[in-house]
Amino acid sequence: MSERIHITSSIIYSNAAPHVGHALEVIATDAFARWQRRKLGAANVTYVTGTDEHGDKNRRAALAVGLAPKQFADQISAEFRKAWAGLNIKYDSFVRTTDDEHQRFVQRMLTRTYESGDIYFKNYEGLYCVGCERFYTEKELLEGSVCPVHSRPVELISEGNYFLRLDKYRDRIRQHIERNPDFIRPDRYRNEALNMLTDSLDDLCITRPKSRLDWGIELPFDSKYVTWVWYDAFWAYMSHQASQDPAFSEKAWPTTQHFLGKDILKTHAIYWPAMLMAAGLPLFHRLNVHGWVNYGGARMSKSSGNVADPVSYERAFGPDVLRYFLLREAVYGLDVDFSEERIIERYNADLANDLGNLTSRVLSMAARYFNGKVQAAPAIGGGALDRSLAEVFIALPARVGEMVEALAFNRALEAIWQALDASNKYVVATSPFSLVNEQQRLPVVMRTAAKLDRVAQILANLLEGLRVVAGVLEPFMPVTSGRMLEMLAVAPEAAALPFGDFKAGYQVKPPVALFPRIEKPKV
Repeated sequence: MSERIHITSSIIYSNAAPHVGHALEVIATDAFARWQRRKLGAANVTYVTGTDEHGDKNRRAALAVGLAPKQFADQISAEFRKAWAGLNIKYDSFVRTTDDEHQRFVQRMLTRTYESGDIYFKNYEGLYCVGCERFYTEKELLEGSVCPVHSRPVELISEGNYFLRLDKYRDRIRQHIERNPDFIRPDRYRNEALNMLTDSLDDLCITRPKSRLDWGIELPFDSKYVTWVWYDAFWAYMSHQASQDPAFSEKAWPTTQHFLGKDILKTHAIYWPAMLMAAGLPLFHRLNVHGWVNYGGARMSKSSGNVADPVSYERAFGPDVLRYFLLREAVYGLDVDFSEERIIERYNADLANDLGNLTSRVLSMAARYFNGKVQAAPAIGGGALDRSLAEVFIALPARVGEMVEALAFNRALEAIWQALDASNKYVVATSPFSLVNEQQRLPVVMRTAAKLDRVAQILANLLEGLRVVAGVLEPFMPVTSGRMLEMLAVAPEAAALPFGDFKAGYQVKPPVALFPRIEKPKV
C-alpha cells in the first residue's frame, strides 16, 4: 500500500458554466480523495483540479459574448470554483492553465522534449474539430466527416506545425498497459485503449500557428507558435506540485490516479503517457474512467444544451443530496440517467425515511428517557441481538473502504444503508419504547432498574452505530456527516474510531431533522 497518493480530476474547458455532468466527476474524485485522507492522513494526499483556459474553443466562446479570452476565462474559472465550493469539493490545488507558474512549467517540458529530439516541424493537412481541439483521421470520424463526440462536421486545415513523435512510444505504452492490468479501470476501457494501439499511430500535432490562433502558451523555441491546448492542459496535473517540490515528479507523481470521462480516454491513455515518456518522466499509476450523465435520453453536455446547474440542486434539496444521488445511482464506468423525479424518490426513501428518521428516532429516545445522557457503553458481547448489530458496524468501515478502492461508490453507499437497515430492525426487535412503557405502567414500588438498564444499553448500541455511519459517510456526504457528529457530540477526529470505543457518560443533543420529507405535488 502506498503511503502517498496524488489524485486529479480533469482540467475542465472554461468555455461555459459547470453542469451536472461535470459534477459527477468531481464528486466521485472528491469522495475517493476524502477516503484516502481518512486512510493515509491529509498530509499524504493531494487532489488537483482546475480549468483549461487556452485554445480555439475557449477563444471563440469569449468572442461570441464580446469579451477578451482572458477576461472570459476569469469569469468561467470563478464559476467553477464557486460551484465546487457549493458541492463541498475539497481539493488541494485549483490550477488555471493561464497561471504564470503553470505556463513556465509547460515551457520547461516543451524545451526538454524538443532538445531530446522528439519534437519536429512539418507541413500538414488534417481534419480538425474545434470542440475537441484536435485533429482526427478519417477512420475516427462518423459518416460525412462528423466528429464522434460533438456530432458536428470537422474542418480541413492545412498548415505547418510542430509534432511529437507519438508512434515511437506506441509499443512501450501498450506493454505497460498489458503488464499492469489495473492501469486503466474499468476493464472495458483498458481493452478499448489496447485496441487503439493495435496499428501504428500518426505523430501528434502539438502547436498552432499564431497567424491562426494566438491564445495559448508561446513555444519557447519558436515565437510564431503557441502550444496545443491539450499538451498545455495535461501538465496542470503536476505543474504546481512539481514547481514547489523538485522531488515531486520522481517520488509522488508515480502514485497519481486520474479521474476522467470516457470521451477523453484516448488523450489520457495514449497521448499523455507519450508526453511523459518523451519528457523523461515516469508514468502515473492509474486512469479511472467514468461514463456520462444522460438527461432526457441524451448525454448532458454544453454542446447539446441539455445542461443542469449542479448548484441549483444544492439550493433546492439541501447539502449532499446531489452528491448522494450521483454516487448511489451511477455504476462507475457506465452512463447514469439523471432526473429530478428520481432525485426526489431517492431523497424520500433513503435520506428522509432511512437515515433521517433513524437518527431522529434514536436521539429522541435518548432525550426522552435519559435527558440525552448516554448511560451505558456500547456492547460488543452480550446477547445475540447486540452481537449481531455490533458485527455489522465493526465490519462496515473495511467494507466501505474496499468498495471505494474499487470505485464501487454505489455499493459502498449500499453497504452503509444496509447497516442503517440493521439498526432499524434492531429497534423493532429490542423494542426499547415498549420496555419503557412496561416499566412506567407498573406501580412505583414494583419498578426495577433492569428494564431501564436494558434500554440504556440498546440506545448506547444505536448511538454508536450512528457514530460509525457518520464517520464512513463523510467522503460521500460531508455536510450530513458533520451534522450527525454535532448532534452526537462527537469530535470529527473521533468519527473513525472502531465500534465500541465510546464510553458511557457523554451527552448527545436533541435531534434536528436532517432531511424533511418532500411532498410530491398532487396531480
